Amino acid sequence: MKRCISSSRRISLAFFATSVIAISGSVFAQTVDQVLQADQRRLNLAQQSQERINSIVEGTRSLEDQYRAINKEIDGLKVYNRLMRAQVEGQSAVLEDIALSMDQVDVINRQIFPLMERMIDGLKQSVKLDIPFLMDERNKRISDLETIMERSDVSVAEKFRKVMEAFQIENDFGTTTEFYEQSLTIDGETRAFNMLRIGRIGLYYQSDDTRITGRWDNEKRDWVRDDGARNEVRKGLRMARQLIAPELIIVPVPAAEAS
Repeated sequence: MKRCISSSRRISLAFFATSVIAISGSVFAQTVDQVLQADQRRLNLAQQSQERINSIVEGTRSLEDQYRAINKEIDGLKVYNRLMRAQVEGQSAVLEDIALSMDQVDVINRQIFPLMERMIDGLKQSVKLDIPFLMDERNKRISDLETIMERSDVSVAEKFRKVMEAFQIENDFGTTTEFYEQSLTIDGETRAFNMLRIGRIGLYYQSDDTRITGRWDNEKRDWVRDDGARNEVRKGLRMARQLIAPELIIVPVPAAEAS
């Protein structure tokens, strides 16, 4: 009877120990799972925190880059504004000079028109008193100047240039030798003659057959015949036409006026 009771107790103890071990194992497994889950949550939270930190750092870097770019642009704008300010100041000075020049233009125009009129009158008088060479051409030039002076579509500068050009042409006549043809009435007969101009001091004519030779007498204001200068005038005509090399010729010229 005692053996049976002892066996039963041993079986009961063994079952109890097994149950305790099973329960302990189950509780341990649950604790490990909870620990692992807690660690995973901590890892997820740490990863999320790191991502937020990275995002903040990237945003900070982007803002810093924008700040530097804006500062660089501001520096460039400062340089540009300084240059533009200097340019505007220079343009303002130019505008002031232009305004002053425009005020002076009216004064100059009021003075230059009478001057040009006097110059044209002087030119006309000079041609009238000069030896009569190329008179049609020279008178037409003066007539054109008088016409231009009355035109409103021609600038003052262009008018003055034309007047000075005419004076230059007349001045050049004094240093050149020229050959041309002209019709003259000599001894009651009108015919074409070969004309020789030597500067502004001598104007000579000769027929093609060299039988008639003469010159312009500025004191008499008329053509005079002078066959004695036939050979020299013929030589001068050939030189003016560049048929022979230049050489000395002896022709009658007006005597110098007493000063």
